[in-house]
Amino acid sequence: MIRQNSKPSPASALALCVALSVAFSPSIAGANAPQLQDAAGNYGITGASRIHFTVAQVGGGGIVGDFGKFSGNFRIDGANIGRSSVEFTLYPESVETGESRVEDFLKSSAVFDSATYRTVTFRSTSIKQTGPDTAAVEGTLTARGKARKEQFSVKLTDWNNRQISFKIRGSIFRSPYGMDVGTPIYSNVVEFDMNIKGQKH
Repeated sequence: MIRQNSKPSPASALALCVALSVAFSPSIAGANAPQLQDAAGNYGITGASRIHFTVAQVGGGGIVGDFGKFSGNFRIDGANIGRSSVEFTLYPESVETGESRVEDFLKSSAVFDSATYRTVTFRSTSIKQTGPDTAAVEGTLTARGKARKEQFSVKLTDWNNRQISFKIRGSIFRSPYGMDVGTPIYSNVVEFDMNIKGQKH
């Protein structure tokens, strides 16, 4: 939920799913470390996921928020991680906050303009494994009709035969998407901190 506090978001990401690639390494600590052939398949992002973001403010405070509505799928290619893919959609009208004034502002034409642009999307273009349980996911983020390349870091946090979880982080500049209102008092950078859970189809 979006709140003003001491912690330092616009959209998408979601490159997160691609992180699945990390799940493939048999060197991940723990007896349940997935093998490539085990983790391969198609997954849907579940409602148990959390899409959290923060925007820092000069002198402390800032905006902290979550998106209550999102959807997405990702595919893990068991033969070639680089051919895995992820698609993710956020719905700006679902942005949540403890203050209706802040919510209304974020949904307004000054920020997300959710009445005109109902979704923020992310589609992966590149997935690279960076460690036994980490990966870098690059893709196209589209918000307010503007598309740009963005990158997210992914870390595997849990796995079993049908479910997988990742910690996704990324920093996105607001200005290229026309959402830089309030700068420099409010940071031009949105920090995403997401917990993504996938269910195998």
